[in-house]
Amino acid sequence: MSEAPAPRRRTPAPPREDLLAAAMGMIAERGLEKLTMAALGREVGMSSGHLLYYFRSKDELLLQTLEWSEGRLGAARGRLLAGPGSARERLAAYVDLYVPDGHRDPHWTLWLEVWNRSQNADADARARQAAIEGAWHRDLVALIAEGVSRGEFREVDADRFATRTRALLDGFSIHVAIGLRGVSREQVLAHVGEFIEDGLVARSP
Repeated sequence: MSEAPAPRRRTPAPPREDLLAAAMGMIAERGLEKLTMAALGREVGMSSGHLLYYFRSKDELLLQTLEWSEGRLGAARGRLLAGPGSARERLAAYVDLYVPDGHRDPHWTLWLEVWNRSQNADADARARQAAIEGAWHRDLVALIAEGVSRGEFREVDADRFATRTRALLDGFSIHVAIGLRGVSREQVLAHVGEFIEDGLVARSP
């Protein structure tokens, strides 16, 4: 009598965070256009169907990957804002963290794709995208208000100035991320620094 074959051992699925990290790694190494459910499945040893069970659609995969990436950036932002140094120094660090590293920066490439797809997104996805933007905005408002209270910055409406600053940052950052000719990260940092210096930093008597 032959022995029954041993049961096949199922390979456990990677934790969701590992899937999101793998997706972000693929964007960084191969570009967003190479990130498909099938390609990600091959990367992590899962079927496309199994990935769809986790994420339902590519739109959801991209949004969750952006949320994961933003969580890491948010932790870094929290450390620098709570760190030593003047409000002006921490504001410069905030700007440095905000602006893309260069053409095809993976986080900004993903951000642009998610926002492009948001035209057809449902209310939940739009609310989650708004939460990402809201976190950056609240931190900037708090930092400007702190600088005003300490006398480092002029008496400005912190929310209004933060809105204008982020609009400037977003516009320049998109230029850097898409590789617009004649716009470098260094030039953007200089432009934003000049805007802050002219509009926010207190003048000596």
